[in-house]
Amino acid sequence: MLYYLFNWLDKAFNFPGAGVFQYISFRAAMSVITSLVIMLILGKPFIKWLHKKQIGETVRDLNLEGQKEKEGTPTMGGILILAAIVIPTLLFAKLDNIYILIMLGTTLWLGLIGFLDDYIKVFRKHKEGLRGKYKIIGQVTLGLVVGLLIMYHPDITIKETASVETYIASHNVNIDGNYQRAKSEFAKDPVKSTKTTIPFVKSNELDYAKIITWMGDWAKNWVWLVYVLIVILVVTATSNGANLTDGIDGLATGTSAIIGATLAILAWVSGNIIFANYLNIMFLPNIGELAIFITAFVGATLGFLWYNTHPAEIFMGDTGSLAIGGIIAVFALLIRKELLLPVLCGIFLIESLSVIIQRTHFKRTRIKYGEGRRVFLMAPLHHHYQKKGIKEEKIVTRFYLIGILLAIISIVTLKLR
Repeated sequence: MLYYLFNWLDKAFNFPGAGVFQYISFRAAMSVITSLVIMLILGKPFIKWLHKKQIGETVRDLNLEGQKEKEGTPTMGGILILAAIVIPTLLFAKLDNIYILIMLGTTLWLGLIGFLDDYIKVFRKHKEGLRGKYKIIGQVTLGLVVGLLIMYHPDITIKETASVETYIASHNVNIDGNYQRAKSEFAKDPVKSTKTTIPFVKSNELDYAKIITWMGDWAKNWVWLVYVLIVILVVTATSNGANLTDGIDGLATGTSAIIGATLAILAWVSGNIIFANYLNIMFLPNIGELAIFITAFVGATLGFLWYNTHPAEIFMGDTGSLAIGGIIAVFALLIRKELLLPVLCGIFLIESLSVIIQRTHFKRTRIKYGEGRRVFLMAPLHHHYQKKGIKEEKIVTRFYLIGILLAIISIVTLKLR
């Protein structure tokens, strides 16, 4: 909104300083500052209001150290996180940008599903919350819509690098003196594509259409289905991974902030034609506007960490965790870096795998031996370390360090092929 106001002031009245709103870097900086301010100013009053309304967490007895002290801690803090993301985005982003609209829709949709889950737990006193199948339906619906928009919306395009032969033919240049320039020259027109980035591979682009080339002429007609299924898988897995990680104070919040900061860097280089050219990666027109959204996300998660560090004054609940995971997934899909998520979101991945391994092994051994056996002392993985007697703060700090390492590796993949 402010972008349009100051753009009008600049054009109509040549208002001093109004032109600075044309710069994505300035608006991204204002976005993260505004997000942090919202969290820091509204955090305490919001927590007091939740206390007054007795909107507190009901803790299951898992026989973990410090667990009972968390009983009654205010929950549904995800509402504040969503507000700190949406408000700066509305203020500083271009609201006619399709990428911004997709991210706002993702935030509100998964936030709503998480809110329903928290509402049932807190107000209806049903510990299980919203039934799992309804969460999955919501995530699948989001994946379907996002996948179809990426496939068919005319403003979602990429610019591919031209081949050496194409460049030479169109520019009439000598191959010996212009090979490197030709190698990284972007094609003139943006195109619709189902290509994505493969980390650690020299020719680091994969076209999902190649997965079904065996179908011959039918491949073009059915590639949309393959792509949508992949989008649904990415959204569902990442959203649930973030939800599982939200089990001890500050773990999901801090990990998500690290992931968000990394995605901001990846989005910025993908939307900047100079850096995309230098790094020899696909250039995504108009994707740079997402910097405003993702900086608001980073500000919101860091601001929430102010109150969510041990001992937590507030929990985000599913309102926050489901939305955070979905935001990360859809953002990665839009910047064509979804295949990097197993590395970047390694914490989410190992937390999810620990649950899958635990349940699978328990069911298998119960059938085979008559009683279920466990691989971990408790799943998700952070509870396993709690059972081993490691302090909650130490577990969180060590997971942060792993998350930072994974973030660095993710950034390095831009050149390490």
